Amino acid sequence: MHISLKQLNVFTSVTQHKTLTAAAEALYLSKAAVSMALAELEKQLGHPLFDRVNNRLVLNQEGHKLLPLADELLSRANNISQLFDADHAFTGQLKIGASDTLGNHVVPGLLSQFRQQHQHFSQSVVISNSRLICQKLLDYELDIGLIEGKSHHPELIATQFSHDEMCIIAAPHLPINQQAQWTFNDLEQSEWILREAGSGSREFFLRTIAPQIESWHEVFELNTTEALINSVAAGLGLGCLSALAAQYAINDGRVAQLDSPIKGNHINMQRPFWLVVHKDKYHSPLLKSFIEFCHQWDNS
Repeated sequence: MHISLKQLNVFTSVTQHKTLTAAAEALYLSKAAVSMALAELEKQLGHPLFDRVNNRLVLNQEGHKLLPLADELLSRANNISQLFDADHAFTGQLKIGASDTLGNHVVPGLLSQFRQQHQHFSQSVVISNSRLICQKLLDYELDIGLIEGKSHHPELIATQFSHDEMCIIAAPHLPINQQAQWTFNDLEQSEWILREAGSGSREFFLRTIAPQIESWHEVFELNTTEALINSVAAGLGLGCLSALAAQYAINDGRVAQLDSPIKGNHINMQRPFWLVVHKDKYHSPLLKSFIEFCHQWDNS
């Protein structure tokens, strides 16, 4: 059996792009060259690696068995040059996924400090909701995910590396902002603007805030934080989101933050940030270093 790195590279590219045409464009190869490399790999293994469904290639059980090893072999190959580098500099690109709040408010500062400390300047960042970041980790499209909602998928390992504070915001003119004190009883029959399914802030609201209110109504489901803030500012409903994400709108007076409720209804508004990797992901020296950096990072 003579399996080449080129064949494995074609295989992993097809898993990510789903079609031979898209994979060929990503690899700067002809479609025929990609098809030939994949066919030869499947011939040597004696198994098809994809199911052909409506002109798309869907990874099958045999393909899922190969993917972790292919990812590791390609990562190790990319690190060979590091063995002969006198400075032992990190090589390769670090592919990071981040959920909305982390991607917009935490990752820029975190990466700036990492670059200064390790002099590694090749990173890519994908920002989406927690669910989609986890899916990209499962598909080996990302090396690591930094998310707000903990993943319980058995193929993913999640560890806490930091935290932030959540808050409730309302339009400044709403009556509840004029009250010196309030309880969750004041939020009965309230209307809420929430992020989409799969987002960390929605998960926090449903797990922590919603059980405190007997009757509430979801007015809108939005997929961006800025749209949520603008809708709250327009008086369309209340919102629950990270204080990091809301701070500019609060400082500008566009929205008002409700203080903690009284009368024994105080709840913990802190939520963890999670670092997530695939359990079978090869930990290159670069990835190991970044994971250690995140766990030691001080966001104060």
